[in-house]
Amino acid sequence: MTHPADHTADDILDALDPEQREVAASPSGPMVVLAGAGTGKTRAITHRIAYGVRAGAYQPQRVLAVTFTARAAGEMRTRLRDLGVVGVQARTFHSAALRQLHYFWPQAIGGAAPEILGHKAPAVGEAVGRVGMRMNRSEMRDIAAEIEWSKVSLLTPETYPAAARRARREPPGMDLTAMARLISAYEDVKGERGVIDFEDVLLLTVGILEERGDIAQTVRNQYRHFVVDEYQDVNALQQRLLDLWLGDRGDICVVGDPAQTIYSFTGATPQHLLRFTDTHPGAATVRLVRNYRSTPQILSLANKLLTGPSGQRRGGAVELVAQREAGPQPELTVLDDDPAEAGWVADRITKLVAQGRPLREIAVLFRTNGQSEALEAALSDADVPYLVKGGERFFSRKEVREAVLLLRGAARTDDGSKSLPHLVADVLGGMGWHEDAPASSGAVRARWESLKALVDLSTRLEATSPQARLPDLVRDLDERIAAQHAPAVEGVTLASLHAAKGLEWDVVFLTGCSDGLLPIMMAEGPEEIEEERRLMYVGVTRAREVLHLSWSRARTPGAKGTRRVSRFLDQASGILGEGARSTPKRASGSRGSRGLKSSRPRVCKGCGTELGTAKERASGRCPDCPPTYDEATFERLRSWRLTVSKAASVPAFVVFTDATLEAIAEAEPAGQRELAAISGVGPRKLTLYADQVLAVIGGADPDEVAEAAVGEPED
Repeated sequence: MTHPADHTADDILDALDPEQREVAASPSGPMVVLAGAGTGKTRAITHRIAYGVRAGAYQPQRVLAVTFTARAAGEMRTRLRDLGVVGVQARTFHSAALRQLHYFWPQAIGGAAPEILGHKAPAVGEAVGRVGMRMNRSEMRDIAAEIEWSKVSLLTPETYPAAARRARREPPGMDLTAMARLISAYEDVKGERGVIDFEDVLLLTVGILEERGDIAQTVRNQYRHFVVDEYQDVNALQQRLLDLWLGDRGDICVVGDPAQTIYSFTGATPQHLLRFTDTHPGAATVRLVRNYRSTPQILSLANKLLTGPSGQRRGGAVELVAQREAGPQPELTVLDDDPAEAGWVADRITKLVAQGRPLREIAVLFRTNGQSEALEAALSDADVPYLVKGGERFFSRKEVREAVLLLRGAARTDDGSKSLPHLVADVLGGMGWHEDAPASSGAVRARWESLKALVDLSTRLEATSPQARLPDLVRDLDERIAAQHAPAVEGVTLASLHAAKGLEWDVVFLTGCSDGLLPIMMAEGPEEIEEERRLMYVGVTRAREVLHLSWSRARTPGAKGTRRVSRFLDQASGILGEGARSTPKRASGSRGSRGLKSSRPRVCKGCGTELGTAKERASGRCPDCPPTYDEATFERLRSWRLTVSKAASVPAFVVFTDATLEAIAEAEPAGQRELAAISGVGPRKLTLYADQVLAVIGGADPDEVAEAAVGEPED
């Protein structure tokens, strides 16, 4: 057996396929590698480095390989070591920047570098208090994420509002100007404490390299050759740092897959990858298309997902070519409701395990963390051990633990005067939960989904045991909690699609393949819809041998089945069958024609274009058509909403979303019946706000109307 140190340059190239060999055999000069899922990109770039060292083009200590996770950096170092190459720096952006910051701070600034905040929450909480706001923990997590986005996008408090407006950012419970003030207050808090955050590590390193040419030259003398993995996930700040490291040289190889860009909400953009040949004229382009992970049947579906109606590839994605032997066709299954879907998944997994399939080679993927409760419950009921990837177990989440405590306390005083689901909703209302879903995503939405899952649990219990009361629900919850904490050596992996990126399993169950989940209902506009499509693509390409896709017609048992299959599967009906069509072909005399009308998408009343997002459907108008409502009425309604939300200490969208206010302003209802017919105005909101809304529409002063209602009970 040849020792790694004895590998020649030719030995290293001989281990590669033709496209990987093309990457490795040209170690000098700029190169962009468009690497499809499962095509061996890490193998290609580590062999490129190893070949460069063996051929004498590189000194190992002069190479900096950058990636996005410590796990990926560790894997790169291991592979290089196996190839007999030591001394190459393989680090994350933050790790490399932090090392330089500590080294150069005494020279550039003097003294030791500032301490880094372990968590943003305390500083964010103090900043929230300074600007006179009140927020819960979930909202503050979303605020911290918004601060991070502003910093990696190279924005200041002054430039944030305009940029955030263009990006359609929606910080929880405030307008963009207020968010800018909060960002400024957060920076003041850090300055007074003498600390920096994670993003500051990059910002300060950029500042030193920009202001101190001598230090920048020292870095450039140290690192002559660069490799950047997952380049589609680079944000503006990381690109600025990379440009400063590189200087005017061209020895850089970037590797990425535009089809796996799923972190745009954090500031990542594939444009640096797609425009690399513009910024580096003469750069070589190599496409890795040979997929070694999945069967031809799975890849056929994956390729369909990224193929437009006219046959063009979406967003610069490569078309994958299978290298494995044939396997079973992917299957699409529709169930009546979420618990039925979860039970079906658990049943199929039980059969797979009985056939000898290892638990660790099975994964169940979903779009939102709130979907995991039903899946966890079904797997527990079936005695199937499981592990939750990228998040806490459902009953370990803070909001769920708090809710269970409240329900346990309320169980002592349950007098049977309300139905079980209504009682649970009332109890959770004490935590700020509302029946209407928040318009924003992030931690606020995840918290709502978790609490909604508990309400749904009570609905299911009442359906199976009509006499059940709150003590019965608490006992059921205790049993579920105990079952999920049972020790397990290995288990089925439960993961969100975001957490699943970079992983793979023999068998994958991709659940929730319906509009509203894939794409998620908060996705607004073509770019966000396309990112949701890429999320489904990531899920599909995690499977090696077996792929099951599923969706349910309704959320809870007995509810009306209003969902439709994900529009992303339309192109795959030739693989998955006619059930994959979100707009089924009408069949005259068909027994199933009764449901066709509700499954057809709504269209813009202005131009007839299909409305693809919840906001568009609520307003009945696409983004390209001008408003048909009276803008003065809309602004009065917004003013009223702001006063009401502040008085109730809830985000504005909890009262009414902008889309609902637009619909109200357009309809100008004259009474409660007309108001109730508007999408987004449910029975509870009708009770709470009907008189106020009608008064504002009638011309009353919005602030006076809201202030007159302050103090009235909500229920």
